[in-house]
Amino acid sequence: MEILAIVAFYLVYSAIRNTNEGSTSAAFAHAKQIMDWQHYLGINHEATLQDVALHFKPLIIACNYFYGSLHFVVTAGVGIYLFRKWSDAWPLWRNTLGITTALALIGFILYPLMPPRLLDDHLGFAAYGFEDTLAQYPTFWSFNSGAVSKISNQYAAMPSVHCAWALWCALVLVPRVRERWAKILAGLYPVLTVIVIVLTGNHYVLDAAGGFAALGIGYLLAKRFTKAGQGPPVTAAIT
Repeated sequence: MEILAIVAFYLVYSAIRNTNEGSTSAAFAHAKQIMDWQHYLGINHEATLQDVALHFKPLIIACNYFYGSLHFVVTAGVGIYLFRKWSDAWPLWRNTLGITTALALIGFILYPLMPPRLLDDHLGFAAYGFEDTLAQYPTFWSFNSGAVSKISNQYAAMPSVHCAWALWCALVLVPRVRERWAKILAGLYPVLTVIVIVLTGNHYVLDAAGGFAALGIGYLLAKRFTKAGQGPPVTAAIT
């Protein structure tokens, strides 16, 4: 029942997300707005960072696979681990993830945002200097180029669900795994995710901040309405 509910939720989420792309003009205007805000904050360095990374083809290909694969694989794996090993905490963190994803969907609808990788294609010349790494170095999980791009919402960038889900994984794992190396790896996962979304040109830094904020709001709302999972972590017995 849990699996069916999660699959149904994700199918509804994907359907709404992909059928509410928003206008190209609005998405481009919001992109310029985001870059203006980042310039004011002194963090508008995505193009420079990507330009450096593009000199290392294995790094970019690794980032492509990271972006396209781990988002789903790691989140699903952490969810299964939580459900099996810490069943008392599962309802709270399941609801946190669900509410966070729903909040992100609202953001996609109300604030369509053109990602960096599409800016120069939209203008027809290299004004910003970004590359679509998934198109330049196609990988097995190339979700954002080719035929898949025609059925996917290209302007679903704010907030970054990749970052929200990655931080969710870290918050679930760090207090529960025992090995020090596992705690460090789990803690680094959202950091690496931020790096990857920037180097692949799929998000701005503020998109990551938006994803983390959405997760924080999602957790507070879930904590308010979820009865189970409020105590300290309790390991479930597995037979």
